Amino acid sequence: MAIPDFIRELRATAGHQLLFLPGTSAVVLDDEGRVLLGRRADTGRWALVCGIPEPGEQPAAAVVREVYEETAVRCVPERILLVQSMEPVTYPNQDVCQFVDICFRCRAVGGEARVNDDESLDVGWFSLDALPELDEFALTRIKLALAEGPTWFDPTLPK
Repeated sequence: MAIPDFIRELRATAGHQLLFLPGTSAVVLDDEGRVLLGRRADTGRWALVCGIPEPGEQPAAAVVREVYEETAVRCVPERILLVQSMEPVTYPNQDVCQFVDICFRCRAVGGEARVNDDESLDVGWFSLDALPELDEFALTRIKLALAEGPTWFDPTLPK
């Protein structure tokens, strides 16, 4: 994942300490019910499109921008699937981040899926019965996108 300029500026003074950051992810579905996935350049694994909103950018606008930047597909957010604080991640350079992911179900409205930046090795549409190997992050979000339930929040919240 490319490091946004505003995070580079933060790291200049914060060093490697934990940064708590917003993140967005997208389950993009086409008219045939296929899911849009990208094979990440940093890990080589297939994944949902995800990214970091820029300062002042709304999460829905960020997810639309990220999907287009990475895949050349135009999409429209339909609903929020999940809001979840992720486990902290330590990168090879020792930077530590913890993301709060806001995942959107999106509908593709145009464009042809292709690698559109240096963050992906491959991009493609996959039918639900022919998904490549995916981590739990992606599988959970795809499952929620296919259901008609409410937005998912951590069930351990105080009542």
